[in-house]
Amino acid sequence: MTTISISTMGNFANHKENKKDSITLEDKIESIQNGNQLLRNQLLEDYQPFIKKITSKVCNRYINHSMDEFSIGLSAFNEAMDQFRKGQGSRFLTFADMVIRRRVIDHIRKEARQNKYIYLEPEELDEEGRLEDSFAEQKAALDVYEMDRQREVRMYEIEEYEQLLKKFSITFKVLSKNCPKHIDARENAKMIAQLIAQDDILSSYLLEKKQLPIKDLLALVTCSRKTIERNRKYIIAVALIHLGGFNALKSYIQ
Repeated sequence: MTTISISTMGNFANHKENKKDSITLEDKIESIQNGNQLLRNQLLEDYQPFIKKITSKVCNRYINHSMDEFSIGLSAFNEAMDQFRKGQGSRFLTFADMVIRRRVIDHIRKEARQNKYIYLEPEELDEEGRLEDSFAEQKAALDVYEMDRQREVRMYEIEEYEQLLKKFSITFKVLSKNCPKHIDARENAKMIAQLIAQDDILSSYLLEKKQLPIKDLLALVTCSRKTIERNRKYIIAVALIHLGGFNALKSYIQ
C-alpha cells in the first residue's frame, strides 16, 4: 500500500464498538424491511433534519417541510429503507444520501423541462416540436453528478474512518508516519490486516480490546512479534477499512 492519502481526510460518525451489544442503524433498517412500521415512522421523523440537509444541498437553497423538494426527499428516504441491502458494503446513510439526491435531481430536471416547454418560443424547439437535451449534454451532466456523488461518498467515509481511528488513538498524521517503507513489509501488513478482518474472533478482539491479537496472529503468520508490533498502527488502520465497509477507501490500500 502506498501511504494512505489521509492528508485530505475529514469526519463522519458512529462505528459501533461492540457489535454484540449495540443495535446499528443498519439493523434497524433490516427490522423495518421485516415489517416494523413503528420503527419506519420513527426513523422518518428522526431523520428529517438529515433529509432537509441533503435536499437543501442539492437545491442550493434552504428547503423546509412545506416544499415539494422536502416531500420528494422524505419519499426517497422511505424508498432507501426498502432498497438498502445490509452487507453490500455501504452504510445506510450513505445509500440514503445517494437515493435522495437522485430523486431530487430528477425532480429538478423534470421541472426545468416543463418550464422550457412553457416559456420557449416555437422556433427554439426541435423539428419534432420537442425540447430534448443532446446525448452529449445528458452524458456530461450525469458524469459530473456521478463524480460529485463519488467524491461525497469518499468524504463521508473519510470522516467516519477518522472518528473510528481516534478510538484506537490513531490519527492520520501518525498513520502516515507509520506506513511501512518497504513494499514487502506493506504487503505483509496488509495480509495480516485482511486476516484479522476475515476472522470473527480476531476482529472481535481488535474491536473490543482496541489492540492486535498478537498471540493468536503469531500462530497464523510467519513474521515475528517484533515485526507485527512495529507495524501495529498500520495493520489496525488497514483492518478497520475492511471491517468498517469503507469501500471508497479501499483504493487507498491498493
